[in-house]
Amino acid sequence: MKLTAEISMYPLKEDYVEPIHWFIHRLDNYPGIIRRTNAMATQVQGDYQAVMSMLATEMQAAHEKFGKAVFVCKFIGSELDLSHTE
Repeated sequence: MKLTAEISMYPLKEDYVEPIHWFIHRLDNYPGIIRRTNAMATQVQGDYQAVMSMLATEMQAAHEKFGKAVFVCKFIGSELDLSHTE
């Protein structure tokens, strides 16, 4: 089963840009997972278990490295066209 997820990271610190870039670029290290980022959020897509495992691993790593951060996620159990625009 495929999964598409949208995730936004909100580090609870003044220098919030570095942790966000760090998190986004770590998502590129997972083969078989597609990442698209815009000004508001990052979308990832791939096998359901692979995406969920990646997010759990990388959110934990971000908390360990940078401390407090809020992650807001949306999930749809399907493969969406991430290039779609209107």
